[in-house]
Amino acid sequence: MKKQLVVVVAGLFAAMLLVSWLTHGTGVVKDDLKQNVYIPKELTMPLQVQAAYDGERMFFRYRWPARQPSIYHDMLVYRGGKWERVGNSTVGPQPQGIYEDRVTMLVDDGSVPEFEKYGGYITIGDRMRFFTGEATKAEVNAHPYLGKKKQNEVGKHLPGTRTNPGDWRSVVPEEQLAAQRQAGYFLDLWHWRAHRSNPIDKSDDQFVAEARYGDGGKGVFFTNWDGDKKQPKLMFDPAKAGTAALKWDDLARRKLGFDDLYYMREDQAKPFDPNHAWKEGDTIPRRVLRAGEGSRADISVVGKARWKDGYWDVTLMRAMDTGHPLDDKILRDQGRYTVAFAVHRDTNGSRWHYVSLPVSLGLARNADLTAVRFTGETPPWNQPWHEVKLFYPGQVSWPMLNSQRHAGADNIRKGVPVKFRHSEIQLANYGVEVEFNEAIRGQWGYTLFAGVLLIGGFGTAVNLLIPRRRN
Repeated sequence: MKKQLVVVVAGLFAAMLLVSWLTHGTGVVKDDLKQNVYIPKELTMPLQVQAAYDGERMFFRYRWPARQPSIYHDMLVYRGGKWERVGNSTVGPQPQGIYEDRVTMLVDDGSVPEFEKYGGYITIGDRMRFFTGEATKAEVNAHPYLGKKKQNEVGKHLPGTRTNPGDWRSVVPEEQLAAQRQAGYFLDLWHWRAHRSNPIDKSDDQFVAEARYGDGGKGVFFTNWDGDKKQPKLMFDPAKAGTAALKWDDLARRKLGFDDLYYMREDQAKPFDPNHAWKEGDTIPRRVLRAGEGSRADISVVGKARWKDGYWDVTLMRAMDTGHPLDDKILRDQGRYTVAFAVHRDTNGSRWHYVSLPVSLGLARNADLTAVRFTGETPPWNQPWHEVKLFYPGQVSWPMLNSQRHAGADNIRKGVPVKFRHSEIQLANYGVEVEFNEAIRGQWGYTLFAGVLLIGGFGTAVNLLIPRRRN
């Protein structure tokens, strides 16, 4: 009996060792596109920034690495007698390469107090777009305020715009939102896109309050689709563009570069003709570019924003005082501000971007990033670059950071800035861990169970093999 028991215990011990060996290193971090989970191969990336001003105009220059320029976006392709959309936002990289590169910058003047400590984290609320368990389009449309504002998804918003920051539905009364805006409780958003604005040397101008909005006026692009007729609104005017449509094969093979026609401007288009002799693979951009008007067209590209030798080099310019204080943060000589950056590259859209921690900006004042005052037409850019490390943020929300799930929630309540507690690579790894929180906890449980069995089996076997002293 004792011999049999020793064999059983030894067998159990060996089985646990085998299971441990076979499962070691297999991990639980795996892409699951149905759950909106895709983990980038690189968790951090560098960004270089310079800033300059002349008393009237503000300039920012950005430089970042990318394997190739992604300048195509959102196309309508003629297939089987129908127009199909290619290039809508996907989980992770757009598989056909139809998604543009982007650089964005949030700006605050101190009116959003949490921003200088926690950056863009404060804009990530409950059930965000492309999070696992995101709010549905129908839910958002049915919201009495957000539905009225034609919101289709829960996007970036500030915590003070909700009575309960952990509930995206709890928008404060409309008159309170208006008062917040008057008091400057919004973040200015500079939004440069490689397709939807760069070919006409413009950048989109937006802001974040209870949602992400475009500034007042007319945007620099609009959607080229007639939903009733299921066809484009516009086509290329052959007399101006030399063709009625692009060729899908040229886009699929990335044959079209900066000097080619890969986008549609409003002034090179004409009303769509369904009776044109359309051919299989004819392609028309789903976005049409235009100069824009008013506050939304405040930001321009200086020079030519181009990708060369593995790097994008983009310079944006805006009036320091745009005259639109409800949309833009007005910048002043000797002023001090907070900025935070994000970059989309490698045909990743939506939340699959890299973000920075908050960076202080001083106009001829000491700060993380000091803007140099210059005279003349354009900045000489002879100051050193400010190096910023961007990181993949994962599915980390402001409600989660302030909950019991976050061991550092007490530090947030005390107002300890995130950079005093975490590095960028730590935040990237935490971001990944949060996406697999339940799976990791389950794995810990299995490991603990196996460990107890191993120790128990080993101890029992040794105890049985020790000779007993007879009375």
